[in-house]
Amino acid sequence: MNPAILPILVVILAGGATALQAPTNAKLATAVGSPVNAAFVSFAVGTIALAVAAAVLHTRPDMTAAKALPAYAWFGGLYGACFVVAAAWGVPRLGAAMTITLMVTGQLALSLLLDHFGALGVPRQPLNLGRIAGVALVFAGVLLVRRS
Repeated sequence: MNPAILPILVVILAGGATALQAPTNAKLATAVGSPVNAAFVSFAVGTIALAVAAAVLHTRPDMTAAKALPAYAWFGGLYGACFVVAAAWGVPRLGAAMTITLMVTGQLALSLLLDHFGALGVPRQPLNLGRIAGVALVFAGVLLVRRS
């Protein structure tokens, strides 16, 4: 088996979970009164699940390494909160497919810039026509989803 297959499958499944997360949190938002409340509940449940996983897997953070991290490394949860709130807010207004397609477009566009500049420690991969065309095709997909 190709060693790249497992990470590819895991990431595809995680993407599917993201597609499930958006309408699930949108439904939760109607019950708890707002997308922010839904995100709070979602993160609380996620925190409990991660605590259980850490306990079962016997993982322990390296606090010395954690203290040496640059400031931006601590903001992942903030970005995730923005994603969850936007998804919970967007799905009832735009639908699940449109919301997720727009989110993927934003992810890809910013990812191109991060890669191009090697920002936040990612390997540097300069912009080229193929990469730009790939994101443009996803944006074209947004237009097709919107007009359908």
